[in-house]
Amino acid sequence: MTAAEKLRALRELMQQEKIAAYYVPSADPHMSEYLPECWKRRAWLSGFDGSAGELLIGLKQAGLWTDGRYFFQASLQLPGSGIDLMKLGQPETPSLTAWLLAQLKPGEAVGVDPAVLSVAQADRFERELSPHGIKVRPITRNLVDRLWTDQPAPSLAPVTVHATRYAGETITSKLKRVRAELAAQQCTAHVVAALDAVAWLLNIRSGDILFTPVAIAYVVLTDRDCTLYIDARKVTGAVLEHFGRQVTVKDYREVGPDLKALGKTKPRVWLDPAATNRWVQNQLKGAAFHLAPSPITALKAVKNTAQIKGIAAAHVRDGAAMVKFLHWLGEAVSRGGVTEISAAERLRDFRAEDKLFQDLSFDTISGYAGNGSIIHYRATPESNAALKPRGVYLIDSGGQYPDGTTDITRTVALGPTTRRLRECFTRVLMGTIDCTMTPFPEGATGRRIEMFARRNLWLAGLDYNHGTGHGVGQYLGVHEGPHSLKDLDTPPVREGNLFSIEPGCYEDGQFGIRCENLAFVVRDDQLSTPQRAWLRFATVTLCPFDRALILPELMTDAQRRWLNDYHHKVYRELSPHLGQAQKSWLRAATAKI
Repeated sequence: MTAAEKLRALRELMQQEKIAAYYVPSADPHMSEYLPECWKRRAWLSGFDGSAGELLIGLKQAGLWTDGRYFFQASLQLPGSGIDLMKLGQPETPSLTAWLLAQLKPGEAVGVDPAVLSVAQADRFERELSPHGIKVRPITRNLVDRLWTDQPAPSLAPVTVHATRYAGETITSKLKRVRAELAAQQCTAHVVAALDAVAWLLNIRSGDILFTPVAIAYVVLTDRDCTLYIDARKVTGAVLEHFGRQVTVKDYREVGPDLKALGKTKPRVWLDPAATNRWVQNQLKGAAFHLAPSPITALKAVKNTAQIKGIAAAHVRDGAAMVKFLHWLGEAVSRGGVTEISAAERLRDFRAEDKLFQDLSFDTISGYAGNGSIIHYRATPESNAALKPRGVYLIDSGGQYPDGTTDITRTVALGPTTRRLRECFTRVLMGTIDCTMTPFPEGATGRRIEMFARRNLWLAGLDYNHGTGHGVGQYLGVHEGPHSLKDLDTPPVREGNLFSIEPGCYEDGQFGIRCENLAFVVRDDQLSTPQRAWLRFATVTLCPFDRALILPELMTDAQRRWLNDYHHKVYRELSPHLGQAQKSWLRAATAKI
């Protein structure tokens, strides 16, 4: 069926259910950023397969809301579907609830699947719609599932133990720390719904979601017990031995009855309203709730000594793979026959030479020339451009290793470039450098820090339509909260956090530029005093920036000194892992400017 045909069939079901609109979010029961294949309902229904988007279907009109990363992609994939593109952040774009109020009459209802609607979103819908007489009606059997006849089955990827030498902390220690947080809030139970939080807490990994090594599961943690709800076919004897008596394993489908039984004891339950679905809350009838971000979110964001050591080691191996790729790229493009897809596959091959390599950490963004201007571009057989010995190529990629998750973007000159392009690149690089080398007081938020990355672009009347950075997990999600470098109110940055720093510059249809490193937050001993601690970033990514794109005269002495010191470190750390030809290439690529 085409997207238009699917919408017609869905509207027939909506009329049977007596609802005037139906909400299809990019969500699964665990509010995951990246979804298992079996729960990619919005992509199946609409034809738009970007990672972020919310779909509302009315009886006559439909709209898909997505952010600036996906405007171009959605404009290509939605035509003919009967779905209007709603550009988030644009003044003409109505909110989801404003659109519903314009479409629905008092007394009519919008249908939702409570299993894929977060507690926070459900509360927001009800708060904004009920004063106008619009009802939010739960429909427990998802309407999309009724139409999706070839819907994939859930994954049966086996669960594995994440060794303590990588995690740096045992299950016993983690359970104790989380229970202490619960006690501090007078809570007797916590439903852990986010899959990365489950994986971190129990030191387990799996392969239920592409690029993210997690298992589809819930954990219900009380002051006495810890129960993992999962498909038992995935749990090996080694995992059961790892759990010992600390964790009980039950079937995934038993979580509903057990939550109902828990609710009858009238507990005080900690629920993360952004990561827990409304269905879970509905099962806990009789419970009191503490609605706040899970304590696990902040705990796992602070990396311990073993994790920091492992992440640094992973970046040495990953950096060597990047250098091998960049060395290969220049020669291969001059010979011809390289495309965006084949280049991304070649980089994966270089990473896979490392015996610890597990997977990519996300779908590689491999964009040549104008395709690079699409912020979250994904090459398809239809868009797959040939790389030519002119202009620039943007490659944003990462790897998953047991000791660390990587995420790096480099923009590469493949031949002649314009001075304007080189100026844009230099200003982006200056932003990466300034954000990295500027210290900040303890308690500062990412919102305050990220402006250093934009300053040199703003001075030239330039900007970029995405955040400057995000947290990164350790052999977990490549995007991790609670902190970020965005124009948002997020918790203060803490020592031990791992950030991406990735300003960019884009001209539609012409080029895309991004310079991304990962960096730890560390204490600045020179500035810190007994009265106040100061922090700074310490870069962990190791890979040169393309000297052919740099205009040194635009940079300050401090910026040039930082870049030369960084390139010296890149050569020192990576050269022992390279062949002679690659080492010679790296020596030239890291020469002083």
